[in-house]
Amino acid sequence: MSDWKTSAIAVLAGAAAGIAMGILGFFMAEIPGTHAMGAVMFLLVPVAAGFTIAMVTNGAQQISAAAILATLCSLALLIAMRLETFLCAILAFPLLLAGLLIGVGLGYLLRRATGKLARNDVTLTSIVFLSMPLVIFAGHRTEVSTLTHPRREIVTSTVRLPVEPSRVWSDLRSFDSLAGRKPILMYVGLPIPIRCSMQGSGLGSKRTCYFDHGSIEETVTYWEPPNRMGLSIDRTNMPGRHWLSFENAEYDLQADGRGTVLTRTTTIISNLYPARYWRPFERWGVSSEHNYIFGDLALRERQPFP
Repeated sequence: MSDWKTSAIAVLAGAAAGIAMGILGFFMAEIPGTHAMGAVMFLLVPVAAGFTIAMVTNGAQQISAAAILATLCSLALLIAMRLETFLCAILAFPLLLAGLLIGVGLGYLLRRATGKLARNDVTLTSIVFLSMPLVIFAGHRTEVSTLTHPRREIVTSTVRLPVEPSRVWSDLRSFDSLAGRKPILMYVGLPIPIRCSMQGSGLGSKRTCYFDHGSIEETVTYWEPPNRMGLSIDRTNMPGRHWLSFENAEYDLQADGRGTVLTRTTTIISNLYPARYWRPFERWGVSSEHNYIFGDLALRERQPFP
């Protein structure tokens, strides 16, 4: 058999092992009932996948190719099965890549130290395939007690509009279409608001906001026209698993000379860890939604939005 065919088979075998470990780890690492995911999913699972790839693939170039192929195919499978969205895959990629490289490095060093070729050693290969899921399971059992309490994050954005509060209030209650300037995240999968409609008026009224994929159903909890409107989020119909959900939203309108200072506050519930990594992305996504709506309001008043 020619060298390139041998290399191709080695790469495919390593990638298949990495994909199997990654997908298995994805389901093992999730916290039941909350869909929470933390360091086990984003670090330990890719370490296990990378270690497995290095142990069943021979040669640095083949290992690298198998690792890249396994990562791309695993993410593509999760997106195709609607277990993840394209945006989530992009944001998680740096964490996954770091873990994968660590795992590949550890596996490669062990191969060098033992001097064994795992693809020709059935015993060593079997030990690797059996031990890695056990390592993931042990990590999951250790982590599960720390991820039972979701994080609550509050994101606030403010804009000044050159019209009186009553006019802004009328626009916020419901709108047939949105035409603000799209932030960069909306080009890679962040849900795009399309329109909102309100049934009734006052406390207890129902409001539904439709996105390019899905919708959010809300109930009015504060009603002080034209200065304050509070909304609780009753139901979210969005693609992918709900690692992040919306709890409530509030609009505050204050007269400012001949204009209005509009403040939008959104409370989200997150089940993603480590928080230091995910928090900036979460706040970026929510503020992008805010700014998209602000941009539409500015266009309605024929004013440029910075």
